[in-house]
Formats: sequence, C-alpha cells, structure tokens
Amino acid sequence: MSGTAAQPVSTRPGWIDWLIKRQLDSYPDTRPRVMYLGITVLATITLYYELYVGGSVSTLILTNLHMTFTFYVLTLAVGAIIGAFGSLFAGITDRLGRANLVVFGLFFTGVFVAFILPAATDKWTFTIEGFVVGFVEGVCLVATPALIRDFSPQVGRATAMGFWTAGPVIGSLIVSVVGTATIPAIINDPRFWTHEYRICGIAGLIVIALIGLKELSPALRDQIMVTLRDRALVEARAKGLTEADIEAALRHPFRQLMKPDIIISAIAVSIMLLIYYTAVGFSVIYLTTVFGFSLKDANGLGNWNWGFNVIAVILIGIISDRFRVRKPFMVLGGVVAAIMTVIYLLQAGHHPSYYTLAIILAVLSLGLGIAYTPWMASYTETVEARNPALTATGLAIWGWIIRIVVALSFFLLPLVINSVTPLVDYGAQVQAYATQYKSELAFAQAHPDVVAAAQKVPPSVIAAAKSVPPDVIATAQKIPPDVLAIAQKDATQLANAQKFAPELAVIQAHPALFTKLATYKNPAQIPPALVNQAIAAAGGGVKGLKVLTTISQNQAAITGVIAVAPDLQKLAPYAADLKTIAPYSAQLTAMAPYSAELTKMAPYGPQLTALAGVPPSVFAFLKAHGQDVQNAAAVTASQWRTWYWICFGGIIFFLFSIPLLRGRWRTRDAKRDEEEHEAKVQEELARIQAATVS
Repeated sequence: MSGTAAQPVSTRPGWIDWLIKRQLDSYPDTRPRVMYLGITVLATITLYYELYVGGSVSTLILTNLHMTFTFYVLTLAVGAIIGAFGSLFAGITDRLGRANLVVFGLFFTGVFVAFILPAATDKWTFTIEGFVVGFVEGVCLVATPALIRDFSPQVGRATAMGFWTAGPVIGSLIVSVVGTATIPAIINDPRFWTHEYRICGIAGLIVIALIGLKELSPALRDQIMVTLRDRALVEARAKGLTEADIEAALRHPFRQLMKPDIIISAIAVSIMLLIYYTAVGFSVIYLTTVFGFSLKDANGLGNWNWGFNVIAVILIGIISDRFRVRKPFMVLGGVVAAIMTVIYLLQAGHHPSYYTLAIILAVLSLGLGIAYTPWMASYTETVEARNPALTATGLAIWGWIIRIVVALSFFLLPLVINSVTPLVDYGAQVQAYATQYKSELAFAQAHPDVVAAAQKVPPSVIAAAKSVPPDVIATAQKIPPDVLAIAQKDATQLANAQKFAPELAVIQAHPALFTKLATYKNPAQIPPALVNQAIAAAGGGVKGLKVLTTISQNQAAITGVIAVAPDLQKLAPYAADLKTIAPYSAQLTAMAPYSAELTKMAPYGPQLTALAGVPPSVFAFLKAHGQDVQNAAAVTASQWRTWYWICFGGIIFFLFSIPLLRGRWRTRDAKRDEEEHEAKVQEELARIQAATVS
C-alpha cells in the first residue's frame, strides 16, 4: 500500500461526492439491494407517468391546441423516434454508469412536465417541448431496467423485472386513477388538460428526493450472477479485473450484440406490445368515439386495464422464478392476449356495457403481463449470455427497436384510421345537439319534404295561416280554384251585389223599364209618369222611392255588378262558403300561392312549431359538420377493428419468436442447469481461494 493511501483521510464524503458518486464496490446485502430495486421501480413509475399523462386528456389537447388526430398521431410517432435515439444513447451507461442519468433525468422531466409543457398555447410549442422530454425519458427508461438487472440474479430476475415492468403499467394506472379522480364529468375550461400535467410534474419532482440511488461498479455489473450464492465469486472476480479487462469487454458493443436472437426477439415483443401502446396513446379516444363513453368513464376503464396488468406482471414474475422457466408463461400469456384481442376488436360497432369492456380489458391485460415479464427476464439473460458487460447496450437495442416499431405503427395508424378527427373535434357537440333536439331532428329527418315545403313559405304567410281558423281553411279548400279566383278578382262587385241585393232584384225584374231610365243622363229630365212607373215597380210609395234613390246614388257600383253578372252567377252556389271566408280574404290571398306547401304542412303544425324553436346556429353547425361526423361514425368501428387485427398479428409473431430466447421449457431441466452452475461456481471459487492463499 502506498504512503499516500496510508495518510489520514476523511471518511465522510462531501456533498458533491454524496450527490454524484454512486458506485458500490461490493455487492449489497439483501435489504439495501431491495431498497435500490424499489427506488429504481419508483423512478420508472414516475417516468412513465410523465410519459403517458397526455393520454388521459388527449381529446382536450386536440381541441385546445387545434390538433387534428393525424397531427397528434404523427407527433407521437416522431416523439417515439426521438425517444428511440435517446434509448440508443443510453447504451453509454455501460461505460458511464446508470444512476446519475436516472436522477438528473427525473429532475429534468419533472420541471418540463410541471411548468413548461402546461404553458404551451399552440400545437408546435407543445410538440417540440414534448420531443425534448421524450429524448430524456428514452435515456432513462433504458437505464432503469439495466439497474434492475444489475441488482437481480437470474434466479430472481423475473420477479425483479416483474416489478420493473409494473413501472409503465402503474404509470398508466396512475394516469387513469388521477384522471378519474380529478377530471369532472362536464368540462368547461378548454385548458383543463394543463391541470393533469401539473399534478404529474410535481409528483415527479417529489420523487427527486430519492437521490440515494446507487449502482454497481463496472467490475461487479459486468459479470453474470445466477443466484445470490454467486456473490462471493463475483466479488472475487471483480478484484482481479483491471481497467484493460473492462475496456476489452466493452469494445465494439453493438457489433457484439447485433445477433438474431437479440434483434428478432426485440422486434417481436415490440410488435406484440402494439396493443399496449395503442391503449396508452389512444384508449381514451377509442372509448369515447367508438362507444360513446365520457372522458371520466374512459379513464375508469383504464383502471381495469392497468390494474390487472400490474397484478399479472408482478405475480407472474414470482411464479416464473419459482418454476425456473420463462417460455411456457410467454406462450400462455401470448395465447390469452391473442384470444382477448379478437374478442375486444369484435365489440367495435356494438354497444357493450361498461363492465363487459372492463372484464375484456382486464383479461387482455393479464395475458400481456403474463407474456411480457418472463420475456424481459429471458431477454436480459440472453444478452448476458452474449456479454454481461453490455447489458445496457442490449437494453438500448431493445429500447431503440421498440420505439422505432411504435413510431412506424403510429405513422401507419392514420392511414388505417382516418375517422377520428371529426369525431373528436365535432362529435361531442353533434351528439349534444342530437340529444337536446332529438324529436325535432328526428321529425326533420323523417319528413324532409314537409320541412322543404315549410322552408319555401315566408314567415308572414305562416303567421297568416295560423290566424285563419281550420274550418275556414277547410271551407276555402272546398271552393274550386276558378271560383276563388273570380271571388278574388270581383271581390268589390261581389260585396256590392250583397249590399245592393234589393235594388238589383228590382232591376232584374224590370229590365226594360230601367234600361229606358238609363237613357236619361239627368234624372230631372225623366218624365213624371216614367218615374211613377219606376216607383211602383220598386214597391210603391216611400219604399219604392227609397229604392230608386239608392239606385240613382250608387249607379256606378250597381252598373259594375251588372257588368260581371255572368261571373257572379258562377259564385252563386258558393255564396254561403264565400261569406264564411270573406273576413279572412287578405290572409287567404297571401296563402294562395303556397297552397300546396301549406296543405302538406297542415298535419304537422305542432312538430313544425317545435322545429322552428331550434336555434339557427344548431342547423348551421350540423350542416357544416353533421355529415362528416355521421360518415366518420359509420366507418370508425370498422377501421379500429382493422387496426386491432394488426395488433393480433403482432402477438402471433411474438409467439413464433419465443424459441430464440435463452431458457428452458421444463422446470427439471432448469434446475439441473442451476445445479451444474452451482458446482462450477464452487469449483472456481475454491481455485481462486487456493491461488490467493498460495
């Protein structure tokens, strides 16, 4: 030992060392090891909560920031690509360590989610800021499973990975639980989505208190540990490793791991998880637009989805370690997930109840969890078999592939599903109008000819029609059109005929006498004898004189009546009817050009009155967007079914890839391998101890 090493030094690290230097030079005991695993899982949960929080308020984000569904999906796709390169960058943690990246990544994303993203007021600002967060999280979400692997021997790897896998699922569950608890049934504030981001970001900043996270030194983490009984051998080996040994193990990392078992397996699980990422990004949109659930209920269904997935990933990890095998559970989970995916996609276009979908989602999530946790354990063991020093690189390859697959699928999604934008942007308002004015709109849809007729009639005519009693209208309808036309044309003469009926009767009884009287332009020149004859013809005495006086004073009016006598003769059979409608002649005259329309409207007066009470803005909105919403609603279920068939295909591909991974199919074979490994460990440990003693 050098003199320098022998000098008294402070054993208490400074705060900079305490904050930054996190390496452990010996493998931790069970209690601190479990604590580090717990901190890593909690960090993972927080990061996924921040990554997924937008899903709970996706419809609000689309509306408030004026995004189309296609734009939204493409931003998720590009964000996944950016996150993919963040994941690829995370391969450097094999050289630089993992813990600091996780801690500082938590701080960075917490600030962005709590304060910067909620301040965005347009789609481009929000999108670009989201890309930054996606890159940082892409780095962190590869570093965390690498830490899980470092602190978990292979025999307990599935349990540890089960808890890590619970991270994204619990993150999704927290999104749903918080959304269910804090999102009201009716939302009036278009920027309510910022509320969910602030809650999430503040929660992330609180987790920063967990700066006690540690990691293994390169010499320790660059070895395979099958069971905790390997600890002595691992530490003994670590003491013999030099910087050159570590550097040699890290040389050409991607070249060492670009192998079919690693690449194809990563692609297969990524495709299998298409249905998971669809649920994360679009379940709220899917459940609200296809099944008509409220935003609150859609998040409530997410509770079932993620809650049962959490149960599955943790429980199956414990069971997989107990039986020492991974592949049978991958097959079981994949088959269950495939079956439930088909059942789920067949619900589109129907009207399943809330709890029917809840049960389907719960069983589907159980299947995915049963398949995924053993896969994570088996994948890390497959990477270790290639080179245990490159665990983070192997996980970086997986992280890169899964995000690229997600990005490609999100680019494909708008081509398969192009019906969402009108449903999200206008569907709720169209539905609200359809509910509020259900009977009025149903009448308009069932009687378009009546509505068209009503639209042709001016409001003044409709008002006039309402002022005319139905019996008067019925009477007018009994009179032939030509008779009504005559009555309207000769209305003055008809009125005079009724007014001067006695005088006209006298004239009609003595036509020759009154023709002769008409030859005298000046009444004073009429011979007295002729006058007396006329008085006698009119009834004699005062009565006759009065009739002649009336005729003389109203000669023009009486002459006008006589001139249209043939027309008036045609009106005679309808005299009583014409008398009935006479007080409403003005209204009937206004109504006459629209008689056909008014006849068609007559049986539907109350319905047309109710329809007239609907605000014009409603019809304008429905005219502008109703057809688009209706067309989208007609095809959206079919389009989503197509997408979920693609997800089903991804699960089938995953099932065929399982044999590529490391691991046994039978428990007895796995236990035999473990016994053989234990014997080799004891043999090598004895050899090292003997060399040390000598």
